[in-house]
Amino acid sequence: MYIKKISLNNFRNYKKQEIVLDKGINLFYGDNAQGKTNIIESIFLCSMGKSFRSKKDKEMILFNELSATVAVEYEKKDRSGIIKSQIGEKKEFFSNGIKQAKISDIVGKINIIIFSPEDIEIIKGGPSTRRKFIDMMISSLKPNYIHLLNDYNRVLEQRNTYLKQIKEGKNPELLEILDEQLATLSYQIFVYRKQYLEKFSNIIQETHNIITKNAKKQESIKIKYISNSSEKQGFLENLKKSKTIDLARGYTSTGVHRDDFIVYINKKIISIFGSQGQQRTTTLTLKLCELKIITEEIGETPILLLDDFMSELDENRRKSFLENLKNSQVIITCTDKIEIGKKDNKNFYVENGKVQEEK
Repeated sequence: MYIKKISLNNFRNYKKQEIVLDKGINLFYGDNAQGKTNIIESIFLCSMGKSFRSKKDKEMILFNELSATVAVEYEKKDRSGIIKSQIGEKKEFFSNGIKQAKISDIVGKINIIIFSPEDIEIIKGGPSTRRKFIDMMISSLKPNYIHLLNDYNRVLEQRNTYLKQIKEGKNPELLEILDEQLATLSYQIFVYRKQYLEKFSNIIQETHNIITKNAKKQESIKIKYISNSSEKQGFLENLKKSKTIDLARGYTSTGVHRDDFIVYINKKIISIFGSQGQQRTTTLTLKLCELKIITEEIGETPILLLDDFMSELDENRRKSFLENLKNSQVIITCTDKIEIGKKDNKNFYVENGKVQEEK
């Protein structure tokens, strides 16, 4: 799988720009705040249906313009296509010229994995960051999972609102119906997460060994899924048990929106006891596990987006990392031009919203 061309119109700081990519490695370099990450964002938008940087779509429109468009032309082993995003009063998506009814209709057509320095928060940050990581990967493979998450969040919001209303004197009968719905959705989401975290568990040690092959001592690594139940009845009973607390607090304190996973290095929780170097290496391990899982699921390698990521690695790790990316299209952004050491690559210089390919 690879992207052939990106077309930008009034997107961020790009007035009009077309970029033809190589199947191998594509390096975009230049000073900060020139538009390098905007290229990564445009691909992410047409892959996942949203920005990874901003919650407000209008922020993606060039200043003083009313609308923006992004078109990404891609090629898979069995088909090709164009995903177009049009941002104005609302955000719309088109696949091969046909308007899509839902965002989930375009998710999974262009499979990507994004790497950025902020990814270390998967290890260091709170449970919500780790849930976002696993949920995003599952969503890219199983569009139905997006509907499950949306349904869960809708019912969760309804329950939280109703808890406040009960506290103000409303009849509590509806709570049982909402609990039943939330427990059903909790279990369905749990099954998906458990399945994919087991896939991580099966390959995480082997992947970590490859990344740390030059280390003085081999580390053991394990990943553990944390949820407050593993069956529908358990989720339902937990909701009933927490009713008094939930009424007092005005929100739902139990359910898969509290799930987490923990990574252990040498039997110690890495977020607490790991060094900065171990945490960065483990983040890379998780991302490469994601790469392997998606490749196995779809039968071809996803596109890798490395946003200022290579600057976090020394020369040896950078070389080792790139050597392990076989049959992958890679799109890299960085401030300084770096030596890739591979024949199949293109270099692009980015300045003030203009991209110039080096010949």
